Formats: sequence, C-alpha cells, structure tokens
Amino acid sequence: MDVETTKEKQIIANLYKYKNVKITPDMEYKFIAQAPKSLTERPIVVGTGPCGLFAGLILAQMGFKPIIIERGKNVKDRSLDTFNFWKKGEFNPNSNVQFGEGGAGTFSDGKLNTQIKDPNHYGRKVLQELVKSGAPDEILYICKPHVGTFRLVKVVENIRNQIISLGGEIRFESKVIDILINENKIDSVILENGEIIKSCHVIFAIGHSARDTFRMLFDRGVCMEAKPFSVGFRIEHSQELIDKGRLGKFAKDERLGAADYKLVHHCSNGRSVYSFCMCPGGRVVAATSENGCVVTNGMSQYTRDEQNANSAIVVGVEPKDYSDGVLGGMEFQEELEKNAYVLGGSDYSAPAQLVGDFLTGKTSGGQGSVRPSYQPGVKFTDLSGAMPEYIITAIREALPQFDKQIKGFAMNDAVLTGVETRTSSPVRIVRNDDYQSVNIEGLYPGGEGAGYAGGIISAAIDGIKIAESVALSILKNPQ
Repeated sequence: MDVETTKEKQIIANLYKYKNVKITPDMEYKFIAQAPKSLTERPIVVGTGPCGLFAGLILAQMGFKPIIIERGKNVKDRSLDTFNFWKKGEFNPNSNVQFGEGGAGTFSDGKLNTQIKDPNHYGRKVLQELVKSGAPDEILYICKPHVGTFRLVKVVENIRNQIISLGGEIRFESKVIDILINENKIDSVILENGEIIKSCHVIFAIGHSARDTFRMLFDRGVCMEAKPFSVGFRIEHSQELIDKGRLGKFAKDERLGAADYKLVHHCSNGRSVYSFCMCPGGRVVAATSENGCVVTNGMSQYTRDEQNANSAIVVGVEPKDYSDGVLGGMEFQEELEKNAYVLGGSDYSAPAQLVGDFLTGKTSGGQGSVRPSYQPGVKFTDLSGAMPEYIITAIREALPQFDKQIKGFAMNDAVLTGVETRTSSPVRIVRNDDYQSVNIEGLYPGGEGAGYAGGIISAAIDGIKIAESVALSILKNPQ
C-alpha cells in the first residue's frame, strides 16, 4: 500500500458512490511454488538483462538456486569498459553496451513504462524489486518512470547480491557456445572453456544482439523464425528546442523536467516512420557488439540534464525486405553496421549529416549549432548511402511532417547520426504456452532477444513468467 489513512473504511465506502472510481485490486506478488530442500537440479539462466535477472531472482526467491551465466562482465567493470570505448575507441566485443550484467537497458534512459497487458500485476513486482534495490520510490506512482544509467548500475548490483544471498550463482565472463540435446530435450550447456553444466531447464534470455548464439541455436535445430524490426538514424536537437516545442510557455518550469516526444508518420511509399527510444537531456552512444561495426543508441541519466535531446528515427522492415532465411534480418543488420563503420572512417566514429543537408541531398562538411554527442566522434558525410533507398525516402518525407508537430524538428542544424539497427530482435525463438521451445523441451526462450519483449519492464515480466513455468515443471518432474 502506498497511502495509509485512519479513515480508510469510510473513504472506500464513499468512493463506491462514484461509477468511474474503482478500488485498486490486490497487486501483491504471490509465489506459486517453493523448492523442496531435497531438490538437486538447478535451473540455468543464460543472460543477465532484465529478463534473465528477474527470472533468476524469482527462482532464487522460490528456493531453486539458479546458475546464471553471463558472457560479459559484472555491471561495474562493464561500465568501465563501455566508457573506455566511448572515450578512447578501445572496444571489447564481450563487454559493451549490449553485453554484460544488466543488459542493453543499463545504458539507456531507463524507461520503466510499458504498454503490455499485465492482468496479474507482475509489473508491480518488478517496480517493487527495483525500489528495494535502490531505485527511487517515485517509480511506483509517477506516470512515466525512469531510472537512468548511473542509478541502474547500483540497482543491478543489489539484485545480483540478493540472488547470491538466496543460494543462486552468477558466472561472469562465461560464454555458452553450445547445447546438448537428448531426444528433443535439453540436457546441458557447454561453455567456451569446455565445461559442461547439466540441467533439464535452461532459460535463454540472451538479448537481441547475441548473433553467435542465435546461429548456434539455429544450427542445433531450435525452431526460429524471422520477424519485423526497424532501422534508421539517431536525431539530435537542443533540449531547449524540444522543451519549447512541447511545453510552450511552461518550458522552463522545473516541475515538468525535460520534455519528451513520440512521433509517427505514414509515408506515401507505404512505410511508417516513427521516433523510438526518445532520450530527453541525454546523449547518443556507441552501441556496437562486434568488431568493425558502428551502431547507435541513446541514453539519459536520471537527471536528464544534458544539452541535447535525441531519439531514433526509424522505418519498419519486414522479412520480405531482406534476404531469405531465418537469419536474414540479422545479416541485413550486420551489412548496415559494417557499411556505417566504413562511412565513419573505420575507427568507430559514426557517419553523421545535418538534417538540412540530408533533406536536400548535400554532403555535410561539419556541425552547426547542435553539437553531436556521439563518442568516440562523428564524421560528417552523406547518409543517403547508409540505408536502402526506400528508408531514406521515407525519412526525408517524415522529418518535415514532424516539424509541423514540433517547430524546429527539421531545422537545418539538427544532426542525424547512423546507424540505428538494434531496435528489436530480428528473430523469434518460437515457444509454446508453457514458455518452452516448441521443439526442444526444457529450453525456455525469453525477453527481447527471443522476440517476446520490448523494454525493461516487459522483459522483466517475461522473466517472471518463465521462472514460474520452470518452477512448476521442476516440481512436476524432479531430477
């Protein structure tokens, strides 16, 4: 309960008089199982993003002592590697924005709102655990809660410590390179160091960028399918411009904070262009997870007080748009990222262009009034070669339309930085109603990488649901 009163019964009775007022239901999380002390099997969780962390946390709270395997480093060391890449261009393919404890959401705006249906109030459990681990209490009641990167680091550490205190085990810098399957049932996972860990219940919460793991699962016959996703660029404006465009005369009211936006335009070529992962008072960040690739993303700190606002401006693509095959979307992403690396000068600088030049088809020679925030740096060029023609055409049509909603959005000096390709997973690992792979018993694909979530909260909720399914399965068939 967030509010207590000595006159609670009378207040509730009065509220029932109003037709449009509903009493808040019981949202307290209730565990559906408890592991017996005699149980010997330990479930495995692969990945420590929101889905993996919350799957591991719930399993640990129910007494199942999960083994959690993470290819990257703990969140503090991972943060050092990531900032070192941004400042010095020294890239670690296993410790970066995509890989490591906390997942890709750690280096983001830390948005905690979601549009998924949640009749069992799992989202409440997620928020309560985040607050318990150090997130601000306000996320329990404000409309658009967020945490920000620096605060998320401590929150993730505290969730990890809770899992360990309950008997769970977390192995960092341990990469799953293969699985053993026996009669269409998962039997074990194989680590890069040759170790084999047996378990009949393995959760794959690997995130949308674990391309080598996608390939391994595909080669092992795990049922997968290509799915739609979106690609495009990051756009930057001064936060002051966005505040004025969205808040008008109230732009400087500190109570309102940095303004955000959500835009969409349906183009004449049949494409839809929309803003994605808008970061008020934030920065554009280098988010590649592979050598020789450039990928952008956006992040904000809790205060959202940096000079620029940014968001992705992306266009939807479908399997028919790229090469045939289940992994065709992944290969399409790789091609765009490698091309962006070359356009940026082959040193992890990102290709960039002023919006005015982009709209008129001119190569940009340098920045204007908006200073690009991307590190290690940008190279001003012509972005028309960074994406297929239908994407460039769609974005060129959409930007002037967005300017009608936010004056100055298509201003000449706004900056486009490429490329944004990791909006969501390019594949879906198909599962049944029990959250298991449809053809490999005991393999539980989950979260954003498996194609079942899109953000911190939805991924964490998916992890809770999978943990419950795993617990019931173990109790039904104890090893």
